[in-house]
Amino acid sequence: MTDPATGPSGPPSTAHEGRLSYAIFQLARAHRGHAAGMLRGMDLHPGQELLLMQLFDRDGQTQSELLESVGLDHSTVSKSLRRMQEAGLLTREPAAHDRRVMVVRLTDKGRAMEDPIARMWRSLEEVSVRDLTDEQVEAFTATAYVIERSVRDRGRGGAAAEQDPPGA
Repeated sequence: MTDPATGPSGPPSTAHEGRLSYAIFQLARAHRGHAAGMLRGMDLHPGQELLLMQLFDRDGQTQSELLESVGLDHSTVSKSLRRMQEAGLLTREPAAHDRRVMVVRLTDKGRAMEDPIARMWRSLEEVSVRDLTDEQVEAFTATAYVIERSVRDRGRGGAAAEQDPPGA
């Protein structure tokens, strides 16, 4: 019988000392793959929905503000925004206060994506928590944010920064 914690054959031996990290990698890959399939049905690429969600909450942000809010690199955001503009989901225009700053605004077509994206996230959540109790969902969510913060802040000093592998 397959152990649900390790999958059909378990993690590779080189991941033995990083079981949690390997499990996170496998989870993220499966979750992103499922979400990507759902997004393809809406003619979106992964990550574009995150940009749209930020604009649903506050339209008219600068490219820099969007970049900071989604935590993706500049080239990825720039490429995504260009594709989304070509698809008619948003516009980009220079800011009145500084022509080098680009302001991003939703079009009517982009605004119309709010309900489909909300439904997609609900469906993804239902699949993700199907076999979990409410308590497990709360505990996992809290733990995931602690791990995310630890990984994100690792370059700011502390014990994690001292534990880089040789050659890193």
